[in-house]
Amino acid sequence: MIRFILRRLLQVIPVFLGTTLLVYFMVFALPGDPIRALFGDRPPSEAVISALRQQYNLDQPFWVQYGLFLKNLFTFNLGVDFTGQPIAATLGRVFPVTVMLAIEALVIQAVFGIGFGLIAGLRKGRIFDSSVLLASLVVIAIPIFVLGFVLQLVFGVYLGWAKPTVGTDVSWSTLLLPAFALALVSFAYVLRLTRASVIENSTADYVRTATAKGLSRPRVVMAHILRNSMIPVVTYLGASLGGLMGGAIVTEGIFNVPGVGQKLYQAILRSEGPTVVAIVSVLVLVFVIANLLVDLLYAWLDPRIRYEK
Repeated sequence: MIRFILRRLLQVIPVFLGTTLLVYFMVFALPGDPIRALFGDRPPSEAVISALRQQYNLDQPFWVQYGLFLKNLFTFNLGVDFTGQPIAATLGRVFPVTVMLAIEALVIQAVFGIGFGLIAGLRKGRIFDSSVLLASLVVIAIPIFVLGFVLQLVFGVYLGWAKPTVGTDVSWSTLLLPAFALALVSFAYVLRLTRASVIENSTADYVRTATAKGLSRPRVVMAHILRNSMIPVVTYLGASLGGLMGGAIVTEGIFNVPGVGQKLYQAILRSEGPTVVAIVSVLVLVFVIANLLVDLLYAWLDPRIRYEK
């Protein structure tokens, strides 16, 4: 198990370097001068622009800029953004908000997706199964920004059950509505994946054997059908955590959530390469760690899986 974890951690290095290099190159290739864009219609003197370009290493070639960024990153020095704010302090302020939003969305899609998928799989071909499949197709077909505006309008404006926008008042309760919007699309996939897996495992030999031994139906469902159906679902949930963190850009924009997505969008508009790469690097690490935890869960879900002799 330890050797497996070390191998997976070593895989993080090329993934991390490749991702940061690609993102840094894309930001570097954006047209325009980010320093001049900071001052709008009243550009400063050339001396000020030259000093700022030198301060942020924008006068250096691409490979020099990227090398300096990696050097600062490995020494835990993320530098400052174009507004003079430390990037590490900014991440410390906005990252917990997005983590709260992603965790809440992950719990929603896991609880409701697995629950409805289990019931639909056990009632294959019945009215509930057909209704759930139709509803999941509708959710998948509608873009997330449309779902977000509909939830905001219905539950936030008309019914008044939640605040339409979050703003600076961030809490688990205020993030509930944007978490539902963020979780809906993934919820539909979790539901359909759970349903298909439950249907497949319901006809397995070990299920018939457990039933023939006289085990109760709830025990057969929970201990045998559901547990063995969770392997592909857990894989998807682990992969979706990184997607939830990245997909929060649209959701945070709709509900005015002061998180990583909003900060990343602003940094892209200002062509702040170090800020964009720092945020993306954190998202990559979250994605890799989530998939590592998923791999470790396999041994608990399926005793046949072993990572070392």
